[in-house]
Amino acid sequence: MIRNFLKIQPLNTDMAILLLRLIFGGIFINYGYSKMMAYDKILPQFGDVIGIGTTLSFNLVIFAEFGCGILVLLGFVTRFATIPIFITMAVAYFIAHAKDSFENKELSFLYLVISIVVFLFGSGKISIDQLIFNRKK
Repeated sequence: MIRNFLKIQPLNTDMAILLLRLIFGGIFINYGYSKMMAYDKILPQFGDVIGIGTTLSFNLVIFAEFGCGILVLLGFVTRFATIPIFITMAVAYFIAHAKDSFENKELSFLYLVISIVVFLFGSGKISIDQLIFNRKK
């Protein structure tokens, strides 16, 4: 038993990827859903930090968080779905909170890094992508 813990190889990569996807996707679904439910309250406070308009910026954030969060959670086109999340977190970290202390922007940095990890690992074997794109004939 102890030998398994001391091995360099992962214990179960597929389960680790699934757990990462479920937590990461679930967090973003929650963020996006809360923004959708309070849309009229949050929109006036939302800044236009990249110059495309407040409404469009806010809608793109909701799409990235809620829509892409669902795709990541399900493991459907996961690598494509992480790109809008990555962009959203990069804008949050490098532009919207550029002048803030690291303590105020560390969560966006953490999500930025995790989006890279999810992108690199992809959907994994326990995913819709596996069912659709990797069928053995």
